[in-house]
Amino acid sequence: MHGDTRSQKMFVILAAFFVANAILAEFIGVKIFALEDTLGLDPFAWNLFGQTGSLNFTAGTLLWPIVFILTDTVNEFYGRKGVRFISWLAVALILYGFAFAFAAIHLAPASWWVGVAADQGVPDYQAAFAAVFGQGLWTIAGSVIAFLIGQLIDVAIFHRIRRATGERHAWLRATGSTAVSQLVDSFVVLYIAFVLGPQHWPTDLFLAVGTLNYAYKMAAAVALIPLLYLMRRMIIGYLGTGQARQLQEAAARG
Repeated sequence: MHGDTRSQKMFVILAAFFVANAILAEFIGVKIFALEDTLGLDPFAWNLFGQTGSLNFTAGTLLWPIVFILTDTVNEFYGRKGVRFISWLAVALILYGFAFAFAAIHLAPASWWVGVAADQGVPDYQAAFAAVFGQGLWTIAGSVIAFLIGQLIDVAIFHRIRRATGERHAWLRATGSTAVSQLVDSFVVLYIAFVLGPQHWPTDLFLAVGTLNYAYKMAAAVALIPLLYLMRRMIIGYLGTGQARQLQEAAARG
């Protein structure tokens, strides 16, 4: 019973961090930042599919690599059912968060509040609030659908690699599943939000931005492999080798 309690607590902790990161990534993703300026580097002029630009990403990309690591960790110890549960839970709570954000936007602002940040360069607080939290429905739909498809693909590829390699090469199943799932995710979100959406991006721009985003996600996933092993070690240390092994075997079967 003690081991079961520990495994349940660990699942709750992993699920909580997973959902929190997914929701935060959606809400802070409205900000686009310049990677070169942030790092104090000269602009990197990329040229893909006839498009050129610098390295600009949404702030949400800071958190999505953590979501990938958490996905693979849950996959490792709690299997397909665990990943599917937290993925659907995250989607439901993301939509719940956006619903209340839209509700808050449409609340009548207090007259004194609208100009309260004028000395900070924000003359209309209501307009700023609406701009930040009122992401377009196409963007929300694209992000949520791409996230869910990516998660379902990730869990399937993860277990295919696991069956082929056994318990060896945790980095391979984590990176391999991320490589496939994020290839789909990176392009699906842009296609729904910006090709089908009102901006109607041309194909070359869609391919260029999608490729750049995918390259960033894969670079981050590879860089975070040590974190994956650290999390595995911490979980095994908390659960005990026997309990952790039982979970891994059950996850591999299910």
